[in-house]
Amino acid sequence: MDSSKKVAAVVVTRDRLALLQECVARLLAQTRPCDVLVIDNASVDGTDRWLAQCAAAEPRVRYRRLANNTGGAGGFNSGMRWAVEGGWDYVWLMDDDCMPSPDALEKLLDADGLLGGPDHYGFVSSLVLWTDGNPCVMNRQRPSREQTPPALADSGVVRVDQATFVSLLFPAATVRTFGLPIREYFIWGDDIEYTRRVAVRGGRACYLVRDSVVTHAMARNGGSNVATDGLARLERYRISFRNESYTYRQEGLRGVVHYLARCARSAWWILTRARNHRLWRLWTLAKGMAQGLVFRPKIEYIR
Repeated sequence: MDSSKKVAAVVVTRDRLALLQECVARLLAQTRPCDVLVIDNASVDGTDRWLAQCAAAEPRVRYRRLANNTGGAGGFNSGMRWAVEGGWDYVWLMDDDCMPSPDALEKLLDADGLLGGPDHYGFVSSLVLWTDGNPCVMNRQRPSREQTPPALADSGVVRVDQATFVSLLFPAATVRTFGLPIREYFIWGDDIEYTRRVAVRGGRACYLVRDSVVTHAMARNGGSNVATDGLARLERYRISFRNESYTYRQEGLRGVVHYLARCARSAWWILTRARNHRLWRLWTLAKGMAQGLVFRPKIEYIR
C-alpha cells in the first residue's frame, strides 16, 4: 500500500470513558500511524471533556459530539461519512471496547497490498479475541461460499461474507459505492446488513486477516439470546428482529427462509430455555417480526 494513503480509525462511544481512553491510546500506538475520529453518542460521563483535552494535545485525535444518542448504527453512519467526505482513503471501524494489537492496522494494510489494492476487495477484517485469548463468539466472521485462493489462504487471508464493526477496514471507494450503514437500525444488525450488502448482494470479495488481532473487551464472551437475556435488554431484541427482517428480505427467497428459520429457533429457545416471562419474550419476537414487514429504511449515499 502507498504509505501516503490516509487512514481514519472511526470509534463510536457512549458513556464508557475508561474503555475509550485505552482504545484511543492503542490506536495512537499503532505501528502504521492513523488519525482517530471519535463519534461521541451524547455521553454524560465526562467523555466530551476528556476528548477536548485529548484533541488539544494530540492533533491526530478529532471528535464530534452528537446532540442525541443515535445508537451504534447512527454513530458509524456519521463517522464513515465524516471520514470519506474528509478525504481519508481508508476507514477503520471499531467500538470503544475494541483494543487493537500494535500491528493490527499494519497487518490489514499488508493484506490490502497482497490483494492488489482497494479496487480488488470490499473490506478486510481482524481476528477478534476475547480478554482470555479465545475467539470472541459475537465477532466471528461468516466464511464465504466462494473458495479462497490457495495463495491467500496460505497467508492467513480468508474470504468471508459478513463481519461485525469490530476492526473492519474499508477503502473509501467501497463506502462511496455501497453507501453508509442504515442509521434507522439504531443498534444490532447494522454491521451484518452493511457487510452483506457489500459481500453478498454486492459480490465484492471480502476477507478475514488472521494476523491482524484485536481484543474485544466485553463483559463476557457469549452470544445474545432472547430466551435467557435479562428483561432490561428485550427492547434490543425487538429492534434486532425488525432489522433482520429487512436485511434478509433483500436477499430474496433464500434470505426470507433463513430469517424465518432464525425466528423459529428463537421461539423454540424461549419455550424450552426461558426461566421466566415466556409470553413477554414471545411478544417481543412477534412484535419485531411484525414491524419488520413494514420497515423500509433508506440507504444514504455520499455525493
